[in-house]
Amino acid sequence: MKFRNYLSQASLMLISLSMYAQTPLQLKHIDSLMKTASDRGVFNGTLLVAKQGRIIYHKAWGYANADKTQPLNTAMLFDVGSISKEFNGVSIMLLKERGKVKLDDPVSKYLPDLPNWADKVQLKHLLNYTSGLPNFKAQSDETDNELLDSLKNLKKLKFEPGSAYIYAHANVYLQKRIIEKASGLSYADFVDKYIFKPCGMQQSIMDANLNRPDLAKAFDNDFHSTPYIQLTTGFPRLTPADLYKFITQLEAFKIINKESSDQLAVNFPGGESSLGTTGFKDGKLQWHRHQGSNSNYEALIYTDHVSKISMVMETNNQNFKVDAIKGAILAILQDQPFNIPKKSVYLDIRDKILKDIEQGLSFYRQIKAEGQDKYDFGFEAGDLISTGKYLQRRNRFDDAIRLYSLAVPLCAKKNDLSYAYELTAECYLKKGDNVQAKTWYEKALAADAGNKNAQGMITTLK
Repeated sequence: MKFRNYLSQASLMLISLSMYAQTPLQLKHIDSLMKTASDRGVFNGTLLVAKQGRIIYHKAWGYANADKTQPLNTAMLFDVGSISKEFNGVSIMLLKERGKVKLDDPVSKYLPDLPNWADKVQLKHLLNYTSGLPNFKAQSDETDNELLDSLKNLKKLKFEPGSAYIYAHANVYLQKRIIEKASGLSYADFVDKYIFKPCGMQQSIMDANLNRPDLAKAFDNDFHSTPYIQLTTGFPRLTPADLYKFITQLEAFKIINKESSDQLAVNFPGGESSLGTTGFKDGKLQWHRHQGSNSNYEALIYTDHVSKISMVMETNNQNFKVDAIKGAILAILQDQPFNIPKKSVYLDIRDKILKDIEQGLSFYRQIKAEGQDKYDFGFEAGDLISTGKYLQRRNRFDDAIRLYSLAVPLCAKKNDLSYAYELTAECYLKKGDNVQAKTWYEKALAADAGNKNAQGMITTLK
């Protein structure tokens, strides 16, 4: 009887293990996926896949520079865009656990030279971008001192802290300065001492020299080098293996505890948290996803705690296909059919439209009519909205409004329609037309009653 029970338990264990074990055929399919994605020009970078805590796939595809003289390898460093914000968020929580800061502390407690608005903005507002601080200039166009001057000259917040959401770099800048004030260390030294070293991230460097030979250089789809300037400080350059070490330690609560992790994952409805986006069930983390991009660099971290699968992608040739590749890999590891990504409509139309909107829109209509086999029109509204945002960031507000109006009839989901209306409102607000801005925020709220950001802005504009 005992022998039978032993056999039964052993069989169950083998079945359980087989559910999570990858097969040579699955790895062959991942290879085929990545080779085709590289050949199509939609992925130039590195991919790391782990299952059950073990790395099962780790390869590089493409080139480390625009002139194709240096192949990429898995030990190269990349800019990871917004994923870098996880490090300042985690650092704030480390200080909170040590009693150095509290999440409801006002910013003025640490930076008393700022105007009166700093009395109302709390650390928790910085963490989930609900401070009411605006975007001043593009992050790449402003030094630390210039951003500090902008903050000192700011008379009024965009909205009451906690009532709406703006994804503004000023929130991150202030977190870093508060970390320095509370710890007595530079932000770079704090991260190195309390995150890089404990996690064994031996290759990672904060504010690395941009001419380092092991830093992959970014380029566009025409193989033109992308100008890369860092004026603000406190940004890590990471290998995929080191980034995997970080998320593994973070999600195992070995850097900060579960309570702090849960607090860091709190987002304003429709917005990102310091951890990007997360999913919980019965108080347990189910998945964690964060995509970041900057100057034609792009990165993705993804962990599915149900299937025990983790992925890290880093690329120096942004194509916004990392999520599509992630989906294909998940399908492969579950023995499901998968699709190989096509080219991005957004990336191929945005600069043409920026240069000449009529010629750019003509190109868009042409590829829509003739290029369906080459281009991905699966979320056409999203591509038009992204193009509008690209124009909006460059103060081309009327052209951006035109793109949003083209997207509206294509929006199948109420939240996408609401977002297009909300962005239109932002353009009018930037133009100084508060009446039209309020009208479009009201349309956004009517399209989706759950749009808390539009609701907060309507209250502000009354």
